[in-house]
Amino acid sequence: MYNTSRFFLNGVLFMSAQTYEFQAQAKQLLNLVINSIYSNKEIFLRELLSNASDALDKLRLASVQDSELNVDTSDLHIEIERDEKERVLKVIDNGIGMNSEELQGLIGTIARSGTAEFLAKASESKTATSELIGQFGVGFYSVFMVAKKAVIETRKAGEEEGYRWESTGDGTYSIEEAGSLPQGTAITLYLKDVDEENEVADYTQEWTIRDLVKRYSDFISYPIRMLVTKHEEIPADKEGEEPQHVDKEVMETINSMKALWARSESEVDKKEYNEFYRRISYDWQDPLKTIVYKGEGTFEFQSILFIPAKAPFDLYMPERHKSGIQLYVKRVFIMDDCEDLVPPYLRFLRGVVDASDLSLNISREILQKNRQIHAINKGIVRKVLDTLKSMLKDEPEEYRKFWNEFGRVIKEGLYNDPAQKDRILDILLVNSTHSSDLTTLEDYISRMPEGQKDIYYIVGENRAVLEKAPQMEMFRAKGIEVLILSDPIDSIWVETVSEYKDKKFKSVLRGEIDLGDEAEKKAKEEKLSEQKKDLADLLTSMTDNLKDRVKEVRLSSRLTDSPACLVSDENDPSPSVERIMKAMGQDMPSIKRILELNPEHPIIKRMHELFKEESRREEVQDVASLLYDQAVLAEGGEITDPNSFADRLSKVLIKALG
Repeated sequence: MYNTSRFFLNGVLFMSAQTYEFQAQAKQLLNLVINSIYSNKEIFLRELLSNASDALDKLRLASVQDSELNVDTSDLHIEIERDEKERVLKVIDNGIGMNSEELQGLIGTIARSGTAEFLAKASESKTATSELIGQFGVGFYSVFMVAKKAVIETRKAGEEEGYRWESTGDGTYSIEEAGSLPQGTAITLYLKDVDEENEVADYTQEWTIRDLVKRYSDFISYPIRMLVTKHEEIPADKEGEEPQHVDKEVMETINSMKALWARSESEVDKKEYNEFYRRISYDWQDPLKTIVYKGEGTFEFQSILFIPAKAPFDLYMPERHKSGIQLYVKRVFIMDDCEDLVPPYLRFLRGVVDASDLSLNISREILQKNRQIHAINKGIVRKVLDTLKSMLKDEPEEYRKFWNEFGRVIKEGLYNDPAQKDRILDILLVNSTHSSDLTTLEDYISRMPEGQKDIYYIVGENRAVLEKAPQMEMFRAKGIEVLILSDPIDSIWVETVSEYKDKKFKSVLRGEIDLGDEAEKKAKEEKLSEQKKDLADLLTSMTDNLKDRVKEVRLSSRLTDSPACLVSDENDPSPSVERIMKAMGQDMPSIKRILELNPEHPIIKRMHELFKEESRREEVQDVASLLYDQAVLAEGGEITDPNSFADRLSKVLIKALG
């Protein structure tokens, strides 16, 4: 501190302006704000209005707690004054006000944790600094992005002396006594020149102020007033004369103060919710579902969430699609598209979350690291999934509309959010061999015959092909239901989900499967064991000749009509996963599968007979290659060498036709 002087006049002690230096970290921050951050300069007004709202809250609380504090709280408000000619903007509140010590403590220093992290992160790169302004509440310091000088005139409620604070953001500030000022705080900004290149707008324009208040501070619970220009028509005095049009300035409240989420759900009708949804989502349709949720306990928040009727066109374009949740703190807008509030598989949601405990001061940490945000995220996810489960039970037709639009996105949660796996499985809808419509896993289990321990499924790209796949023959013969998973994402989530309600998921395309009771299984095993001995040489020869394409050739009891089929080894990825990984550019080696033969089929029996003749074994190998290609085609796959397939087929046909 320097330039301090005191003097007496007519027996009264007066203090001239005292000049102080900003705290060292504050000087660094001022330099960063003024010179390095080039985006979102407009948030300075949000910060000033938020501070004004806090001051009004503090006055209301103080008037209740201190019976000796004689203040009028009947018309608490914020006023904005603007002078376009002189380029001056003023924000005035009749709140609690500040004294000299508070001016120094709140404006002149930054004695809070988080500042060092702020500065360290800001200095990492120029790219990073352009985003920090939206992640930290820089508070009053943000005014120096748009102002060349700032003046604060304030008088604390219950005190007689007012004070005047002034700074140009150059590292120093002054405080002086200002006599009997109105109670509250008036902040006057002497604005920089308009600079479109550096995004310094004309913040004295009426429409600019209206827009910023609407965007950031529309739901502040106190009126924000401003003189605005109204165009009035004055009727003509005489018949035949044109009416006159005049501009008249009137004081108008420019914020709505109507935060739907702060009102009881019983007080808001459906029309109001629908209008609010259209306003924040820019969707012309009404939402499919409205979810009103208030989180209570350690971290309190209020929210209104909407499920749209239709999926947006960019839902599956992660580089373009963002979260549709707006974050407010104490009714003050903080950010659009707050991705940390909902997981990616709920990105279709639209709405507002208003938290009461998130700090807006300069020490606010990055949201991703904020445990309060994490707690809100958990609460929202649980509420949305529970609501969807209720929809499935009580409004099945509405739920099916939802699933048709967003079911594929919901499935992403099965591998992205293991903690919510069971809740998501409860609302999962899938195709099935026993139903032309979608079914739930719970309904599937209710239809399982006695003794069935597993949930059987088949994964592929086309339902019609999958239902007729050779691997399904035994299931069709025994009337056992199989889930048809033909959505590309199905092959991913089903690999990560092992069971549902103590029933394990088992692929009909993987491993060895034998259905039936114990006696039937034992009889099949004994018969298959004898057949393996009888066909051992043929199986060994086919395995050797097809070694570049299959892991093994073996006999199976799963086939009833087809001569052969392909299955994956128990721990190998499915062909669908392999195709997806390769389509994503992953360097994934081809996984060899197992060729299973039906020992009861006439083709296999005839191959065995021919194999016994030394001179006919080449024909047997051609048929073996054709069987492999046929098995690939039967499950909807593509053969890798169509020319060789055609040549072998021609040779076999010529031989068959004599």
